[in-house]
Amino acid sequence: MIELYINGLNRYIDELLPKRNNVITEMEALAEERHFPIVGPQVGRFLYQLARLKGPSDIFEMGSGFGYSAFWFALGAPEAHIILTDHDQSNLSRAENWFEVGNLKNHFEFRQGNALNILKNTMEIFDLILIDLDKENYPEALQLALKHLRTDGLIITDNVLWHGRVFDPAAIDPATSGVRTFNQLLFETDGIFSTIIPIRDGLALTLKM
Repeated sequence: MIELYINGLNRYIDELLPKRNNVITEMEALAEERHFPIVGPQVGRFLYQLARLKGPSDIFEMGSGFGYSAFWFALGAPEAHIILTDHDQSNLSRAENWFEVGNLKNHFEFRQGNALNILKNTMEIFDLILIDLDKENYPEALQLALKHLRTDGLIITDNVLWHGRVFDPAAIDPATSGVRTFNQLLFETDGIFSTIIPIRDGLALTLKM
């Protein structure tokens, strides 16, 4: 019954959404064709709104794929400096091409490799950090992100409901355990204020106080 409700809710919201621009539509088509995980248009629109409201100067993505979330951020904060990370250089190259086609004017950096290691090895501080990498690494990603986030900065984390596995006691795999621990940390860590928003696969919004 819960699964029927969630699937029906997502279909209902998706059907309400207006048509996206050609580049975003092309990204979504490729993701569907390749079964490649992206945040999807529900979350994408929310990222755009947050970027418009926050007006971040510097954004770091811990996991970018081929640039779908970064594209929404760039639309909402057209002057932001955005760093994308991914293990696969071909994904980053594809993102760069789509940004050119989309005529985005942001300053983009494309850093290949492990997002945790990339962030560890930078001295930069950011206004907004996206966490969307291997789920077993979510707890470490949160602690690392907080060290590189300005006061009043935002952390946005995708998949915090993890397809319902977080509340399935039989699910004890490393990814699910990582998300569960992360969610606990959201509400146990001093100096932050977090909310879990149940859109799509669950989105967490964390403010550094």
